[in-house]
Amino acid sequence: MEFHLSRIDLMTVGSTSLKSMKVLPNPPGKKIAQRIALGDHNGVLTCFQMKRSDTVVDFKTLPGPRIERLELGGAIGSLQEKIFISSGSEVRGFTKRGKQFLMFETNLSDTIKSMFISGPNLHITGQYIYNMYHNCQDTHFYLSCDKINDMIGIPGSGKEIFPVLGCQDRVLRVLSGSELLYEAEVPGAPETLALFDVMSGFGHNNLIYGTKDGIIGLCTVNKDNPCHRWEIANSNNLGGITAIETYDVNNDGVSELIIARDDGTVEVYSITEGQPKLITSKNVSESITSVGAGLITSPTHPDVVVATYPGHVISLTSEVKSHVAQNVISPSARSKLDDLKKDIEELKRQVLAEREKYQKSAGSDSAISAVVKFHVNDKFTLNPVDANYLLSIEIQMPIENVLLQCDVPIDLLDVERNSAVVSHSACDPEDKNYLLATYRCQANTTRLDVKVRSIEGQYGTLQVYITPRIQPKTCQLRQYQIKPLSLHRRTHIIDGERPMNALKLSGSFSLGEVHSWIGYCIPEVPDKCPSGETITMFFQSTFLDTQLECNYRQGSVEFKSDNISTISILKDVITKLATQKKIALNITYELCEDSIPHSLRLIHPKLDEQLLLAKKVQLIDALKELSMHEPNLDFLSPEYKDIIQNAEKLQAAFKLQPCHLERLYGMITDLYIDKFKFKGLNVKSKVPMLLEVLDNYELETLIDFFEISAV
Repeated sequence: MEFHLSRIDLMTVGSTSLKSMKVLPNPPGKKIAQRIALGDHNGVLTCFQMKRSDTVVDFKTLPGPRIERLELGGAIGSLQEKIFISSGSEVRGFTKRGKQFLMFETNLSDTIKSMFISGPNLHITGQYIYNMYHNCQDTHFYLSCDKINDMIGIPGSGKEIFPVLGCQDRVLRVLSGSELLYEAEVPGAPETLALFDVMSGFGHNNLIYGTKDGIIGLCTVNKDNPCHRWEIANSNNLGGITAIETYDVNNDGVSELIIARDDGTVEVYSITEGQPKLITSKNVSESITSVGAGLITSPTHPDVVVATYPGHVISLTSEVKSHVAQNVISPSARSKLDDLKKDIEELKRQVLAEREKYQKSAGSDSAISAVVKFHVNDKFTLNPVDANYLLSIEIQMPIENVLLQCDVPIDLLDVERNSAVVSHSACDPEDKNYLLATYRCQANTTRLDVKVRSIEGQYGTLQVYITPRIQPKTCQLRQYQIKPLSLHRRTHIIDGERPMNALKLSGSFSLGEVHSWIGYCIPEVPDKCPSGETITMFFQSTFLDTQLECNYRQGSVEFKSDNISTISILKDVITKLATQKKIALNITYELCEDSIPHSLRLIHPKLDEQLLLAKKVQLIDALKELSMHEPNLDFLSPEYKDIIQNAEKLQAAFKLQPCHLERLYGMITDLYIDKFKFKGLNVKSKVPMLLEVLDNYELETLIDFFEISAV
């Protein structure tokens, strides 16, 4: 079935947070325009509906504290049409007519991040804490060992609700009251959770999760253990999942799965024989914070409605309108358009007059320039597929330019959806300035994406200066840490059969101090130190697939890795941190000779691919010139014919991997130096010989070179 979504802009509010919009349900059997409730960063709760293509506001509250979350509730078994919003640690409740019936100040010390309503029960979470209130009385409490990104309640038998916490350490934690029932591992950090109400044949309690790196999964949650059903990989490198909804948007009698992403993509999946299938997608060019579905603009054709970070409410309708009807404007609509044009012209004249007035007063001594404050929605996340970081900058107003400065070597990679013009300035590495680049954005650009590739062992700070297109000129600074092992990410399972090198450090340091050292070196380590006498964490390199195991307690820490360079980086950085605090360390290590050829074999496929790609690109110009002079190329080998036919693809692939070959050479060189450094030998003088071996690369020859004594 062919299925398309057409965009209709409904209204604009202030900036919005995740899950701050809901579509109010219709009474059973009624097909009328549904209301939309939306809270923004100005603290305004707006409830509106569409009538005859016009937006009609039912009620709007006065500005106040920023609204972080919006959920619907009501008595169990009744229509869930009461609106609950959270601001800071306070929860307020409103009827669909705008009458406030609840103002409850929770005892949460930080801002409410997620909320779930179940009859008289209010479930809320902060960064690490879960609380449940029964009739506004504190009933249950749970402290998570890592940040809680989202929370939802799974119905059990009778009136029992099992809260499920989606945590940053790639774990779903299922609770019963204040007790942890069990933990379920998922392939990414879950950003959003939702119930799956489609008749899938899996039974009840189906939970959909969406991760920060764009993976979608379904699992059935019960009191004993979870059952993972299916998973959708992010093969197209789209944005992270920010919102999930299920609704029958194509009127086939079965609910579809609606996915919203932070890069503005909306996807609709049908569930065929229990498996998801993509049927349509749409991009709204702004980060989506909430998604809903219902009868919004038509009583017969369902709409997907999204709220974006800058505050735009957009309907994606499935109704197909004829070409003639789209171009026919009624006299009343034409009159409204003329009035709107006049209003816009008048507003432009007022803006110009006020701007001239400001410019005249700017030269006087009594003039005071008010700095315009603006909120930045930014993310700096590791993409495990490409082993690089995606830096996303989004503000509510157009961006004029973004300046990037870094004190360590990093590469900036192209992003296809970017329309900004980048220019690089000369830098002096002696001043610890390795990158200075400016992105100049086109008009009305509110979002900029930049891919950043770092080098492990080189750590420092990436500084980003964001300048919006407003007067007077103002700028905001954002800082992002490039960690020593920046391309590692948290995992729960490692291969225990690999040859592992070990590094043991002991001294008079506390559990909190060693936890902070590990968090300084490796991404995705929780800020809060986990409880327990001994802590174990596993990590995996997204670039080479090597592993790292960390076991630490008060006064002792042990690292195990199949990559000796990982061990070397940890030794150098932690020794430096301990020296700064004047803590003496006892250092012992165990080297596994088998880990060297093991690491080289992990590098081999990437190196072989890049060498082959570089050779093909070098042949393109010569083969093109030959094709210009020879009318018949049948005498060429199939390999050369393939190079001519795919010349553009090969050049594009080579362009997308700047300095990739040099980086692989650098990894092999570091591996060679680190191997003998632990033996007390300096082999830097033999690096040119190593580079000669790499220029005539063969895996077994390279392994033999590493086996030769450095003496």
